[in-house]
Amino acid sequence: MEFTLIPLYLIHDQIENVMRLVKRIIIVALCLLLIPVTAVATAGAKQRFADGPNRVFSGGPLISGDLHTGPDPDWSFVSEVPTIEMQLLDPPQSRRIWIAEANGKIYVWSGYMGNTIGRIWKQWPLQAERDGRAILRINGVRYERQLKRIQSGSELEAITAAITAKYPSQTTRAVVEAGGVWVFEAAPRG
Repeated sequence: MEFTLIPLYLIHDQIENVMRLVKRIIIVALCLLLIPVTAVATAGAKQRFADGPNRVFSGGPLISGDLHTGPDPDWSFVSEVPTIEMQLLDPPQSRRIWIAEANGKIYVWSGYMGNTIGRIWKQWPLQAERDGRAILRINGVRYERQLKRIQSGSELEAITAAITAKYPSQTTRAVVEAGGVWVFEAAPRG
């Protein structure tokens, strides 16, 4: 059996060629990954200036639609509305959200508030607690509202019953009182 010694400079050249190839593959992979990341970021940024949110991204101020004036309507119709658009005035940003009616009043809520990740992900409840002025757009009509957080009380029984009857939610009075879900009455402004 004979052994042939390969000169060290040839091995070094082979290693350099392999390293160049790996480097090129990594660069191409990163460039290909950058395409969808850029597309998603661009779509999200563009939606911030749109009249309302879309299914994925929050949107800008709610501009279109008649502004409701006069007494509140019979809110029972919201039981047939799966989601509404809600904009806080500060910041003027809109999002899609669930709504429920109980005892003639309407309510919005946010889950995942019992932990740090939920509070980072869901900023609107913290903003609404500071300044609850909001605009709700329901079936193309805008309603000026004042969000008032409800943390306890017997009315939570009816509110949580309306929520769980309409949506696949495990919201209970105890969860609301413990701070895991934040419930807001969308009361008339004024």
